[in-house]
Amino acid sequence: MAGTPGMTRLGMFRAYWLGAVVCIGGFLFGYDSGIIGGVLTMKSFERDFGYTSKEATHVSSLAVSLQQLGAFVACFAIWPVTHRFGRKWAIAVCAFIFCIGAAIETAQTHSTAAFYVGRVIAGLGLGGSSVVVPMFSSEMTPKQIRGQIGSFYQLMYTFGIFTSYWLDWGVAKDLAKTDSAMWQIPVGLQILWAAMLGLGMFTLKESARWLTAVGRHDEAWESLKWIRADDGPATQAEMDEIRAGVEMEAHAREGFRLTEMLQGDNTRRTFTASAVFIAQQATGATAFAYYGPQYFKLLVGNKGNSDLLLTAIFGAIKVGACSLFVLFVADHVGRRKILTGGALFMAACQISTAAVVKTHPAPGDGTVTSSGIATIALIYMFVIAYNFSWGPLPWPYVSEIFPTRTREPGIAIGVASQWLFNFVFSLTTPYMIKNIKWGTFLLWGLFDVCIAGFAWFVLTETQGRSLEEITKLDSSSSGKPFADEDALSERVGKRSDS
Repeated sequence: MAGTPGMTRLGMFRAYWLGAVVCIGGFLFGYDSGIIGGVLTMKSFERDFGYTSKEATHVSSLAVSLQQLGAFVACFAIWPVTHRFGRKWAIAVCAFIFCIGAAIETAQTHSTAAFYVGRVIAGLGLGGSSVVVPMFSSEMTPKQIRGQIGSFYQLMYTFGIFTSYWLDWGVAKDLAKTDSAMWQIPVGLQILWAAMLGLGMFTLKESARWLTAVGRHDEAWESLKWIRADDGPATQAEMDEIRAGVEMEAHAREGFRLTEMLQGDNTRRTFTASAVFIAQQATGATAFAYYGPQYFKLLVGNKGNSDLLLTAIFGAIKVGACSLFVLFVADHVGRRKILTGGALFMAACQISTAAVVKTHPAPGDGTVTSSGIATIALIYMFVIAYNFSWGPLPWPYVSEIFPTRTREPGIAIGVASQWLFNFVFSLTTPYMIKNIKWGTFLLWGLFDVCIAGFAWFVLTETQGRSLEEITKLDSSSSGKPFADEDALSERVGKRSDS
């Protein structure tokens, strides 16, 4: 044993490898989020698709939001697929679907309708993978580093945004504004990232918990031995715990119906999953990811490529902040404290930005002003707080709170809420920036205040617990177990002795 107690070196490597591979889906999500805002501001894109600057707000709104609509539909469509065929192949199928959509987007069709169709198809692949990836990750990674690896999704998301922002800035700087390659290069590279995700799945084994749930116990044991790189008593005890948990849930309520998600303790879990992801979108950070250049034009004016450069720096800060969180914070501080503190800090940044933009608007000629520097600094501090809290944590948190029986539909409902409000905010943000300007920042700040209250008074602490332990938590309190948790432990102990 080395490093983290209770884990082998090879087991740690395989856990991190699994997190890195499946979370290419997060990179894909972030890369797509980042490129579209910059691409939609390029003159060559406007020319090739035949619309004018006056129509840009409408095209931007549809190009971004239609993909979110496709992703929302996929959150429900992927559930029966992963339930029947497993996590591994569901992710591979999602990657293939995304490739088809990205290829349509990249083609020189001169048709906004065709581009919209490509966005919807890519959204289906993106939305499906966003459901299965955190599910697969939480079911396979050990509890000691589950929060850290679960946060890989957001880390890869920020790295995808970082890559796209700098690529957008690079092509705008080095290619002629009339060159179609300016937008086709960043859009076409999506196919490469999706292919890496799909091919990477061939290096992993299927989820041990899913295999157990469908009765393939020998394969489940082989999968768990592989990911832990160990077949000793600790791994055997974990396998027994998984089997006991799955059997208890299966016998408790045979013949699952979707209405179960609104019965008993599942009602609170379902509400929590939806609310957590709605809150993530309501922070305003995702809107910044999609419309970074447009936001920075509002802050510093429209001259040259300064908006793209500031957006690229914004992406670099996201990566740095999220990396520090994943490496040093994710599994060392309680979830509720981080989410509450992060929301309060973000609220302060957004409300302060609104005040500065209201009283000292950008001159519009590219002149550097003290108020412009202040607003940029506030936005950069905002994104640091987001990537230390509401950026990475919702993904592992939501995947932790459901038992095996309801984890698939539970995560699907939660992530569907994320995509639904992603759609709502991506559809409305261009109009908000255009019409209410500084009020956009004030709105996000007020949302953040409400989110802080929700995190502190509603959420249950899950840090440092196994999925089977979390299943037995009293959802109506801050982490107190049900009376029958001891019964589960006793049952697991008996299995271990037999």
